[in-house]
Amino acid sequence: MSELSATNVTNTPVAQGELVAEQLLDIRLRVNGVQRSAQAPARRLLSDFLRHDLALTGTHVGCEHGVCGACTVLVDGRPMRSCLMFAVSAQAHEITTVEGIGNDPDAMSPVQQAFAECHGLQCGFCTPGFITTITAYLDENPDPTPEQAREAISGNLCRCTGYQNIVKAVGRAAEIRRAGSGDRLVDSGTPESTAGEGAP
Repeated sequence: MSELSATNVTNTPVAQGELVAEQLLDIRLRVNGVQRSAQAPARRLLSDFLRHDLALTGTHVGCEHGVCGACTVLVDGRPMRSCLMFAVSAQAHEITTVEGIGNDPDAMSPVQQAFAECHGLQCGFCTPGFITTITAYLDENPDPTPEQAREAISGNLCRCTGYQNIVKAVGRAAEIRRAGSGDRLVDSGTPESTAGEGAP
């Protein structure tokens, strides 16, 4: 059953000096594990709904044509361009933004930590889209090769880094994730198994 309900109207300019009444809907989304709601027109894009109606500004808007990847969020765990999706169509899905992946500098996600360690960002505008994309990718492929990492990020554009350090960050994030599963990372950044410690 749809969670939509019409409430009131707002005036939208359509031509010089003209206004047309636009119906506002109660839109209810589950975002980062929390049920959220706000009123917006049916034509409101998910990217704009997240930023302007829910104040989740970690999702950035770049090209607004689904090309650059800056607005990528996870929809049921899969990367989705939020600038190509209406907020009303996201109501039956679980939405995860970069804030839901990690919003605490003292408790960063593996991908965020890897970006910091590998200098995988400069201006940072494209970074939220990379973080969400790589997080979902590593759920499916926890041990990618550099070539696979390049393919995984090929749908996201960065005008600063040249991508090399982002590719390194994918591999480093995979190491950190494995370390959290039972391996320990030594200072060099290479995983060291905890099995057999103390052996000569």
